[in-house]
Amino acid sequence: MNFIFDVGDVLVEYKPPVYLRSLFTDETLVNKLYEVIFKSPEWLIMDEGRLSHKEAIEIFCKREPELQSEIRQAMNMETYGKALFPLHETIDLLPKIKEAGHGLYYLSNMHTETRDYLLDKNDFFDLFDGGVFSCDIHHIKPSPEIYRHLLNKYSLNPSTCIFFDDMPENTTAAEKERIKAILFTAAECIKTVLLNQQ
Repeated sequence: MNFIFDVGDVLVEYKPPVYLRSLFTDETLVNKLYEVIFKSPEWLIMDEGRLSHKEAIEIFCKREPELQSEIRQAMNMETYGKALFPLHETIDLLPKIKEAGHGLYYLSNMHTETRDYLLDKNDFFDLFDGGVFSCDIHHIKPSPEIYRHLLNKYSLNPSTCIFFDDMPENTTAAEKERIKAILFTAAECIKTVLLNQQ
C-alpha cells in the first residue's frame, strides 16, 4: 500500500491566525493581516508557483500601504518558517509505515520558498519515496491534475493508495481519482489504517 500525506496540518502545523497572534497583540490587526495575506488570491497563485514570495509582498504592500511594516514582518521567511512546527505524532509514524513495507509520498499545496525552507530544516522528508509540491507543477489541490501527476510520476495504481488530508475538498477530489482518502483529524487515524494493513 502507498501512504500519501498532505503536509500542512498533517506533517507540520499550519495555523496562520495563531502565527499572526505570536507577532501582534492587536486582534483587529491580526484579522486584517489574515485577510490581506493568507486569504488573498495571490496566496493561491504562490501555491501554483506562478508568483514569488517577494512579488507577493510588494503586491500586499501596495494594496495596504499603511500595513507595509507589518506585512513584511509577517512574510519574513525565517519568522514564518519557524511557525511551521513539525507534528511529531504523525512524523513518528513514518518509519513504522516504511518498516511495514508501504510506500510513502507527500502531496501538498505549497509556495516555492516554503517548500525550500521545510526541505532544508526537516530531515523526515528523507523517509519519503517521493512527492509533489503544487508550486513545481502549477496545479493545486483540489484540481484533478495534481493527483494525476503524482500517480503518473511514480507509476502508482490509485487502488493501492491511501491519502490523508485535513481539508474535505481535497479528500473528495482524491476519491474522484479512485484514491482512498481519509480526512485527517489526528495521528490516530493513521495508526488505525496502518494496523488494518498489517
